Parts: sequence; structure tokens; C-alpha cells
Amino acid sequence: MSPTWLAGEKLFRDRRDAGRELAAQLRKYRNAKPIVLGLPRGGVPVAYEVARELDAPMDVCVVRKIGAPDEPELGIGAVAEDGALWVNREAMTLVGVSSSKLPKLIEAQRAEVEARVKRFRKGAPPLDVHDRLVLVVDDGIATGGTVRAAVETLRARGAGRIVVAVPVGASDSIDEIAAVADEVVCPHSERAFFAVGQWYDDFTATTDDDVIELLDRASSERKKRERKGRERAELTSTSHQRNVQIPVGDRRLEGQLTIAARGEAKPTGLVIFAHGSGSGRHSPRNQFVAGELQRQGLATLLLDLLTQEEEVVDALTGHLRFDIGLLASRLVAATEWARQDRETRELDIGYFGASTGAAAALIGAAERPELVHAVVSRGGRPDLAEGWLGRVKAPTLLIVGGADREVVRLNREAFADLQCTKELEIVPHATHLFPEPGALERVAELAGGWFKSHLGVRVPRAAQIRT
Repeated sequence: MSPTWLAGEKLFRDRRDAGRELAAQLRKYRNAKPIVLGLPRGGVPVAYEVARELDAPMDVCVVRKIGAPDEPELGIGAVAEDGALWVNREAMTLVGVSSSKLPKLIEAQRAEVEARVKRFRKGAPPLDVHDRLVLVVDDGIATGGTVRAAVETLRARGAGRIVVAVPVGASDSIDEIAAVADEVVCPHSERAFFAVGQWYDDFTATTDDDVIELLDRASSERKKRERKGRERAELTSTSHQRNVQIPVGDRRLEGQLTIAARGEAKPTGLVIFAHGSGSGRHSPRNQFVAGELQRQGLATLLLDLLTQEEEVVDALTGHLRFDIGLLASRLVAATEWARQDRETRELDIGYFGASTGAAAALIGAAERPELVHAVVSRGGRPDLAEGWLGRVKAPTLLIVGGADREVVRLNREAFADLQCTKELEIVPHATHLFPEPGALERVAELAGGWFKSHLGVRVPRAAQIRT
């Protein structure tokens, strides 16, 4: 393995960036409902990203390194909450620390552990780890002393399975930790390892306030997701949903129409989804966004723009997904059908387009400006609607992932050609499919706000531009 640091290269921008990379390695544990424990202070920003990705509860496991008297950065042991202690006899011998000096060093760190427990948990009990899968997360492993102490204290608390997860670590220390943990996940196990900070561009010290803020944020975000989950479940139980078939010539398109039940209130409007790039009405991403829009009082129509036979052809050739004219004509046909259906004929219509479906949505909106009142594109290819963009009258929102650089460029160019009310929103760090924690939620939030602002509202369509 080549020592990356010798060339001046770093593995991570900062701890949050490292956490996102580590979280991607830990997705396999999501369904196991793990508990995520960050080792303060530096491990907490990493653990925060892992907990978000896995939708897992997050806490800290407070551990303090016991430093050598004359070299405090050199760990000769570690002490954890609940009293677990690990001592490195070899390191003690190396720096000449006698056993008689150890009790004083231990007590000093135990006092700090107790103070941090009170500071971080604010009197609340630790999460119950009994018989649970526990992910112990730090920003890296040099000697592994603090991680060892954490594992021991979690064993004593009855954890069912302990997985140590770090973005980077010294390969020999990783091997030693593997002997005491049930599993170690470390994307970058390095031989040329001198300090955890060498692998980060920004290794600014994490403060106590940072730890408290991230713990509070993780708790509030999870409660918010749980509340939304309950609301979606309640909405699903009271919503009216039916499968529909939409005629297009001698063929029929399959769709799923959902009318959210909100007492006597009618939906604000109908959002028709234009899928692209080989996707369809069963796309989990668009199903999620549709659920969020329903929760906000919008009806949705998830639609396959290709027939089953055409989907087979497209799977083999990939050609039909780029036949934007065909997709747009199908979308217009679905729009005309919705204007005739008894449940949707009085609703304003908006389009939500993804990938190549976004181009179809823009062309459809340009062709039938009297029927389409708003357009939202998620990670779309509006550039494929070149020649139609200047004719779009419906207010249009382009949403792009900040890390999807080529698509960002294409959207900026298309945005310049749009002459309607328009906005371009870039979701930081998100890639093309928005799989990052919170990214798709942000898409749904932006889309819902756009549709609610422009459907069911009669205002002049003067051009407004915001980026």
C-alpha cells in the first residue's frame, strides 16, 4: 500500500466527509436497527453522518486516553465510562512510566470522563445497548487504546454485537482491535501511519459544544423522521389510491393515482411524475418524493411512460429512454387524461421530472402551457429539451446535486435559456440519485414548496429569476 500522505494527498476534507464515506460502507447494517456510538470528541462528527445514513439512534461512549506524563499524546492506556480500563504495558515500559504512577493518571482521566458524561448527556441515561448491534465510531485509530476501552465497557453493558467503524487506521492496530470486537470496518487501513490527523485536510479540534450540538441535532432529526413516518402511515391508511390505465393510441400506460385524504379539503393540485433513464412508477426515490408531496396535500400520479413491451426493448438497447419526443407525447396524453378523470379534472397540474424525464416534462409544459402550471426537475437533463426551453411558461425549479458536476453544468446552461419564472437549487454534496442522508428529503421539501406556491394559485406568470 502506497503511503498517500507522502505525496501530500489527504483522504478526507474533514470529519463529516470521512463520516459520509464510512456511512456508505455501513449501509448493510441499516435493517439491523443498530445503535451508533461516537467516541468524543473527534468521533462524534463521523458518527453523526453514520447515524443519519442508517436512521439510527446516536449516543456517545465517553473514553479518555491516559497519556504519558511527559508525552501526553502518547497513549499508555484508556479509561471509559462505567470504569472499563485498558493499559498498554509495552508503551509504559517504552516511556518509563512505573506502575506506581498509574493510579494518579487513571483517576485524573476518570474525573474527566465523569464530567464529560454529565456535560454531553445532560443527566439523561445512556442508550440501552443490551442485545443490540452497536457501531462504535471514531475518526481514526492510531494505537486503538480508547476503542479497546469502549469495547470492554459495552461488553459489560450487554451489547449483543460490537462493530468498530473508523474511516482510517493503522493496519497493525486494526488487526489488534479485530481480536476484541466482533467486526472492524475500516475503508483505509494504512501501514505508513503516524497520526489520525495526517489523513485530513481539516482536522480542527472538535469542541464540547460541537459534540452537544451534533447530539441534539441527531436526536431532533430522528424524532422528525419518526413523526413523518407516522404521518405517512396515517396518510396511507386514509388516502385513496387506484391503479389506472391511460390510453395512448392503441397502447395503455400503467399508473398509480393517489388522492391524499385531508378531511374535507381538496388536494392543492396534481403532480404527474415523468420518470427517465429506465425508471418507472415503482422507483423508490420517486415513491418517496410522492409520499412527501401527498403529506403536503398534493395528489400524485406515478406513471410508466413506456409500456411493458417497450421497457424490455429499452432494457436491451437503452434507446427509448432518450426518445424525448416520445416521452413528452406520453406525458401530454396523461395530462389530457387527468383533465377528463372525475377525481383530477378540477386540479391544477404540475410535472415532476427526473433524469431524461425532466426534458420530457419541459417539452410537455411548452406544448400545453394552458394545462401545466409548474415544473420541478430532480437531477434532470433539461438540456435535452433544447429548442423548447424558451417556450416554457410554467414556473420551473431545477434541483441538482452539488457533487453531480456535469449535470450542474448542463442545468446552468439550460437555466439561462428558460424565460419563465425559474429557480436553480443545488443540494450540497449530493450526487446524481441523491442517496446521501437528507438529500432526497431536501428535494421533496423544495418540490413541495414549489408546487404549493404555483398550483391552485392564480397569479400572472411574469418572469422571475432566482438562483
